[in-house]
Amino acid sequence: MRWLIVFLLAFVLFNGLHAWLRKMGLGKLPGDLEFQWRGRPFYLPIASSLVLSLLAGLVGLLI
Repeated sequence: MRWLIVFLLAFVLFNGLHAWLRKMGLGKLPGDLEFQWRGRPFYLPIASSLVLSLLAGLVGLLI
């Protein structure tokens, strides 16, 4: 259950910092999906969210 909370927090964090993180290379990973549906762009950063949640988990273990 904790991994789901960490994943959701990473997802929200990633969407908030999308422009800045994209300059660093996150958001362009093979598992990140971008598509348009009914003229609106949708972005699902699945792989980048997993990377960020793993980093957050490691920081949590160290603290």
